[in-house]
Amino acid sequence: MKQTIHPVKRLNGTVCVPGDKSISHRAVMFGAIASGDTRISHFLRSADCLSTVSCFRKLGIELEEDPAGETIIVHGRGLRGLREASEVLYTGNSATTTRLISGILAGQGFASTLDGDASIRKRPMKRIMTPLSLMGADIRSLHENGCVPLRIAPAVLHAIDYLSPTASAQVKSCVLLAGLYAEGTTTVTEPFLSRNHTELMLSGLGARVSSRKTENGYEASIAPEPELHGFDITIPGDISSAAYFLAAALIVPGSEVLIKNVGINPTRTGILQAAQRMGGDIRILNQKIQGGEMAADLLVRSSALTGIEVGAEMIPTLIDELPVLAVLAAYASGTTVIRHAAELRVKESDRIETTTNMLRAMGAHITPTPDGMVIEGGAPLHGAVTDSCLDHRIAMSAAVCALAAEGPTTIRDAECIDISYPSFYSDLSSLTEG
Repeated sequence: MKQTIHPVKRLNGTVCVPGDKSISHRAVMFGAIASGDTRISHFLRSADCLSTVSCFRKLGIELEEDPAGETIIVHGRGLRGLREASEVLYTGNSATTTRLISGILAGQGFASTLDGDASIRKRPMKRIMTPLSLMGADIRSLHENGCVPLRIAPAVLHAIDYLSPTASAQVKSCVLLAGLYAEGTTTVTEPFLSRNHTELMLSGLGARVSSRKTENGYEASIAPEPELHGFDITIPGDISSAAYFLAAALIVPGSEVLIKNVGINPTRTGILQAAQRMGGDIRILNQKIQGGEMAADLLVRSSALTGIEVGAEMIPTLIDELPVLAVLAAYASGTTVIRHAAELRVKESDRIETTTNMLRAMGAHITPTPDGMVIEGGAPLHGAVTDSCLDHRIAMSAAVCALAAEGPTTIRDAECIDISYPSFYSDLSSLTEG
């Protein structure tokens, strides 16, 4: 499917973004291994999250969905209540599903096979296979290339102290989930603090989780065999989805947009900090705690932006938002430098390459580097034909960029947004004038 985006006079209005993708995944997974029912409101019904739902149904978990709304009920069976699947567990495009469920499956008394689509078959899985193997897990790549399909067989797990070479919430979560089934206390240390939804949610369910800063970085530990209890959760809006409206409002002159009920977990707010450092007029209103997570409304007004430098410590807090941050940089004055973001090369696409190609097609001055980008802002941007490369974040970033460019922009394979935000184009259209 192709989507054509025309420039607009201004953006004005209120938007409510879908539930947080990371939290939606975890609520289903953790509800499945808790005892009793878990009721999830404002669940993100995206392709990725529905892959998680599908996998746990195959593992014997009963889930009730409200097809007219965003509520799902998970009938949990406890830590050891999962059943052997009669078929391959297909995770689609979802690296979160693949990596986190591997930690749970490593501690089960039955074998499982995980596989995904063409994109997920290229994503690196050695980063979870290594610590799981150190714990005694029987996990192997069937094609012996460190990618899915993965075969996970029964094994006795033991605790480890794992020093992760990168700050990755998926790696950390995988190891901590395996730690639920291990003998002894499992600890993961990462150089910078990655998103901590796993620690917050498991702690709220009754797991013995601790977190602290150490001389080596940030440490998270978990004790085995807790009794997890079902829970009710209302999921806040996804800040990664809100980032596109935030960016659009900043770059389209005369705009004012209110984004309602957005999760502002401090491990996820790098895009807010970066945009404010660039001069963005962003006000945080009506702060509250929702589902154990901080949430707020964001009032965003168009602003004159200037370039900034983004380095290692900030990268884990805005890794998914870097393509749209590059769009902001293209409309800013001065130079923006993004470093220590080599992780972008192993996402749904090589996002350093795809972001560079998208912005260059529209006239931006951008130079890729091995671990980031250098963007010389201020060049006049124009519409173009761009390729999403089947990457939802590239497609949405291109749409935002097009709003303030000269002439229409056509995005190829634009339907890939269904991975995280199926209603994105209609929500964007609701804010446009002209």
